[in-house]
Amino acid sequence: MTAEHEGLDLRLLGPVRAWRDETELPLGSARRAAVLAVLALHAGHAVSRQQLITALWGEEPPASAVGNVYTYVSTLRQVLEPGRDRWAAGQLLTSGGGTYCLHVRKQDVDVFRFEALREESRRHRAAGDRFAELAALEAAMRLWQGEALSGVPGPYAAAQRLRLTELRLASAERHAALLLDLGRHEEAIAALRLLVQAYPLQEALHGMLMTALHAGGRRAEALQVHDHLSRVLLEETGTEPSAALRAMRLRILTGTNELSTPARSAGPPTAPAEAATLVGRDAEIRLLRRAGTDAAAGRGRSIRIEGTPGMGKSALLGAALRTGLPAGCRIGWGIGDELAQRMPLGVLLECVESAMSGDATRDLVRQLFTVAADALDGPRPQTVERAVTLVRQAAAEAPLILVADDLQRADTTTLQVWAALHELTRELPLLLVASARPGAAGLDEVPADEILTLEPLTADEATALVRAVAPEPFDPRTLRRLLSDAGGNPYYLRHLAATRRDDAAYRGAPPAELVAAVDAHLATLGEETRHLLRAAAFLGDHCTVAEAAAVTDHPPAELQRVLRPARAAGVLTDDPDTLVFRHRIVARVLHESTPAALRIMLHRSFAEKIAQVGGAPERVVSQLLAGPVPLDSSASRWLAEHIEQLSARAPQVAISMLKRVRTEYALDEETRLGLTAWLARLLDRQRENAVAEAGWVAARTTDVRLEAEMQWIMACSHDRQGEHVAAADVARAVLSARRLPDPWLHRFRSLIDRLRPHLPGEPTAPHLSRTALLGDRVSVIR
Repeated sequence: MTAEHEGLDLRLLGPVRAWRDETELPLGSARRAAVLAVLALHAGHAVSRQQLITALWGEEPPASAVGNVYTYVSTLRQVLEPGRDRWAAGQLLTSGGGTYCLHVRKQDVDVFRFEALREESRRHRAAGDRFAELAALEAAMRLWQGEALSGVPGPYAAAQRLRLTELRLASAERHAALLLDLGRHEEAIAALRLLVQAYPLQEALHGMLMTALHAGGRRAEALQVHDHLSRVLLEETGTEPSAALRAMRLRILTGTNELSTPARSAGPPTAPAEAATLVGRDAEIRLLRRAGTDAAAGRGRSIRIEGTPGMGKSALLGAALRTGLPAGCRIGWGIGDELAQRMPLGVLLECVESAMSGDATRDLVRQLFTVAADALDGPRPQTVERAVTLVRQAAAEAPLILVADDLQRADTTTLQVWAALHELTRELPLLLVASARPGAAGLDEVPADEILTLEPLTADEATALVRAVAPEPFDPRTLRRLLSDAGGNPYYLRHLAATRRDDAAYRGAPPAELVAAVDAHLATLGEETRHLLRAAAFLGDHCTVAEAAAVTDHPPAELQRVLRPARAAGVLTDDPDTLVFRHRIVARVLHESTPAALRIMLHRSFAEKIAQVGGAPERVVSQLLAGPVPLDSSASRWLAEHIEQLSARAPQVAISMLKRVRTEYALDEETRLGLTAWLARLLDRQRENAVAEAGWVAARTTDVRLEAEMQWIMACSHDRQGEHVAAADVARAVLSARRLPDPWLHRFRSLIDRLRPHLPGEPTAPHLSRTALLGDRVSVIR
């Protein structure tokens, strides 16, 4: 293999640029830069011509695509190696077997340097070294010179641009948080101003900027940040900042803790469409309503509803508690989110504020906001006690129901108050209802009188939900596929029910709404966890931990650690040896929402890695088929070496792969001949029609034994289909030629004898003349 070259500096984190020994190289057109970007992101690895075409133009390339790629590569060679003779082989950018390879070190490509620095920062974070983590992140951020792959066309560049932008944002947020933790407020302010300009609707970033400004003594500017966000949210989404962010504003606004905010309307977030078709939750609805009635009668309690994302926790709360409660009950709602986790008493504030809607209770709400504001600079020993006292006062005045949706995302202080309020339910008309994900961290210390676990819907319940939601009926086959994909998850069932009706359309790209739903459910998982989930989706059914470890270069123990949150969230099953999606639609979305060019490249890479570690041949082939991945010379050689083993283990998979081979015109004739012969054998063993394949091989091979085998398969295929004359014609042609080995001639003579009753004419002389048959020295008279 050509050695890696030094002295080249490739920069993709901004406009694509290249330097050699501090001299910038002229890259020319945007598509030429796109070719260089693809090769640079596969540094040291071969990229096929078809991959480049797909990366630049997608699924519908122009007729001139192949010629254009030749031109781009040729010009890049001249730019990268100006001293090379025009007719000499390239050393830096090589080609062979329909592939191209850029021989540079990974440290010479800024994307790989950025990813290496991010990995270094994670190691420092795990070791507790914040200064070293900050230094690594600052070095990583300095590599950026604008939008990644700026101006580079093609679906591959678009996918990489999205991926790298997400990494940049995550790094920038962590960088700002570290600056705040270390007291470097002015630096944090400068970094956060850039972030809120780029992401104007991210409340978490605005909250961090307000904190930094306030800590730096710039109170008026901190208030301006809140007011600007309020205007933007109102104009763009029709909403207002959360209670937690308003509490921060109060703390900054004055030291008098005066509060003047409009009362929020009591009641949960409405979801009329879901409530109207809530299926399979009747027992839970009755229990919650009975608990509300008990609270009105002075008997409080605490209930927690647990379920994985999409099981309908929020819909159940709304359906049970939106209406039908006894007169005089006050109900307040709060929702845990990322910002609420950072704000003291964020969820509790929302609950109490929405419940206390009358003027007479405004003072109590004002006091609770004061408690929360005082804790912004750090929790105080009396914070929980003061908050519990205020809620006790509210519940003593009238029955009170507090509902916390996604309690696992509440801040620590809210969880402590919630646990303390549990004890008060024994003596007050106070009902605490929370929803949470099972096994969520922090909830072990939050007791409940009863925990309801929402299980997946049964097949009958799921079918009833689909029929209630779908605008028109599904055909039985598509309905079975839909139910299997959703795995009893009501949220996914609703989205799938909105897809088109025919089976072919259902198997296509998932609708955008479903992709967004799955993305939202996975958003709470870490970046590395989501990356490994995508790899598991590409590996398909029966993926083992060992196989995933091989293709992702993660040790099995490390992989298990990173995927633990996905198992806890119900994305994967609990089987420790496999990576099986609890809801297959998640895997389908992760796979199908990946741009086609990137999808093909990932499948090709996974196939190579599984083969390298000696994985089962059917697992390698499943990756080659999933793309579909163009077969280069190395893949075809691997297939030729393993086809016998593959045929024995998974004949149908082998047939699918071999049928693909016949369309790959880049294969050499000998390899194509051998693999097509195997296709004919397998079709024959499966009692399928193999005439075309066997005939193609028989007409081209110079091996008389292989020719005999293929002629025999042709004759047998005709015979199985009742085409007895055609079978006899094959046998007669073989016997007339008399050049095949004697054992095969004997088999064809026996075939003629067996076919005789099915041929036209007299039994003693069917179809051919007696003289013609005797010329074969075969007696045809019985």
